[in-house]
Amino acid sequence: MSYKIFKINEELKEFIPQEVIDLEEKATWGNPKRGVMDLPYAKELLEEHSLCAGCPESMAFRYILASLPNPEDTIIVNSTGCTSLVFPHIALHTVHSLFGNQNAVASGIKRMLEWRFPDKVKDVIVLAGDGATVDIGLDCTLQSFFRQEKITTICFDNEVYANTGGQESGTTVQGHVFKMAPKGKQWPKVQMWQLAIDSGCHYVVKMSVSSPKKVEQVVKKAIYIAREVGPTYLHFYTPCILEIGLNSDDGLMEMRDKDKERFKFFEYITPEAEEVIKRKKEEGLL
Repeated sequence: MSYKIFKINEELKEFIPQEVIDLEEKATWGNPKRGVMDLPYAKELLEEHSLCAGCPESMAFRYILASLPNPEDTIIVNSTGCTSLVFPHIALHTVHSLFGNQNAVASGIKRMLEWRFPDKVKDVIVLAGDGATVDIGLDCTLQSFFRQEKITTICFDNEVYANTGGQESGTTVQGHVFKMAPKGKQWPKVQMWQLAIDSGCHYVVKMSVSSPKKVEQVVKKAIYIAREVGPTYLHFYTPCILEIGLNSDDGLMEMRDKDKERFKFFEYITPEAEEVIKRKKEEGLL
């Protein structure tokens, strides 16, 4: 793990697209005060990524990647889903797990890093969709919370299995109809953020990704708290505009509308986590 995570062969450089070169030359590594204000000048994600046009997950990815306080020593664990399509297009350490066991894999990686590098900070972040986090992977998710693993779990909640044609998930809103759920969801949305609190997370947030600066703040808080105290959980609304019948430029307005309703900003902090946040603010890192 070093600043040479992503290094282009000099002999091939003249044939490499400029945006790929920018991932190496315009990265903002080595600066714990980095953030979303660097996005106009830095490169965190290739423009020609594999998500759909206008997908809010691409916005969320950029905000999260720009907010990592220690990207050169961060491993992101992902799982099957729309999110997994993006990881070949970033310049960070990533591990692709089986569908649903991402928190188990992240737990093992974190423990190994603590053993191998006892005197150096190494952050482990899980980034997966609602299917992997709440449905298929719920056991692994909750067990990592129970064990107090020092990792941050981020759920991209698009409220549907969007990558496989539009099946309902545990986080789908009751009554919502999808192509492969014609009768509509029969039961209420699973409130995963409350399960995270009940399962021992020290910092929990529910919100959309409509505000870049707010995303930066909660991501940094979650990572700093996970380093010192225990598990943290971020639940981000990233709607699948394709599956809910919106145009490619409607994602931001959809999130802003839900900011006033189901995804109104919610934040839970334990006393131990409050102490970490207070100290990081004094250090100028928040």
